[in-house]
Amino acid sequence: MADEFPAGSVWLVGAGPGDPDLLTRKAERLLRTGTIVFYDALVGEGVLALIPASVRRVPVGKRAGRHSKEQGTINDLLVAAALAGERVVRLKGGDPSIFGRSMEECSALVQAGVQVRICPGITAASAAAASAGVSLSLRGLARRVQFATAHKRGDAPLDLDWAALADPHCTTVFYMGRSAAAEISRNLTAAGLSGATPVLLACDVSLASERLLQTRLDLLHIAVSAFSSDQPTLILVGEALAVGGRMQMVGSGLSSLRDGLPQSTSPVRKLDAPSTVFASRPL
Repeated sequence: MADEFPAGSVWLVGAGPGDPDLLTRKAERLLRTGTIVFYDALVGEGVLALIPASVRRVPVGKRAGRHSKEQGTINDLLVAAALAGERVVRLKGGDPSIFGRSMEECSALVQAGVQVRICPGITAASAAAASAGVSLSLRGLARRVQFATAHKRGDAPLDLDWAALADPHCTTVFYMGRSAAAEISRNLTAAGLSGATPVLLACDVSLASERLLQTRLDLLHIAVSAFSSDQPTLILVGEALAVGGRMQMVGSGLSSLRDGLPQSTSPVRKLDAPSTVFASRPL
């Protein structure tokens, strides 16, 4: 272990979507070996509970719209801790290299002469698809998967290649998408994607509070109102989302908003594919 995590080095560790059971074995080992952990606001409480009491914890925020520390400050904290001889864990929600600004932190550390490595984690898109019993890729329907960030700077419009994102043979996932839901719907439709394209909204993925909502692209601006503004919300778009991956999913938390009206309050929800039934937790 000393060779894997020497004093004065840094590991960027993916905390996964929140459920500690989805943490990699290596990530858990690093958490138990580090001497200081800088963690984001979106890291699950169950994951934080794995950190030994002797290890110092430092919250550094990084929730959309509510950053407790600027990125430059975080970089400086990591460098200072490493140069002081600490074994530093930088714990990030999901995967560090998917909208995690990992290269900004790595660059600052390398420039300071600090050894830094990355331990990947399960990204929220994969966990959301698993919870809903769907596949991000699917032969004949989704030959490509693409991730985009919908994080906006103030009132500025999203600067995205909408023509590429509107590929009907692709599953597109928008991270941090709640505040931009109407804009996403409007621009994808304008770029040629059908308003009937299936959409999956997901928040608190893999946690007991997880919520999944099935809708369609032209109803996205309505469906997103089911989630509070401070909930980190993932928006998945594509035809593959209408085809279930299992005959029955127990505890999936999946609800449906189709054809403009909420479906029955029954705990059993059906997708368009007649053979697929999802059993959900109460919302």
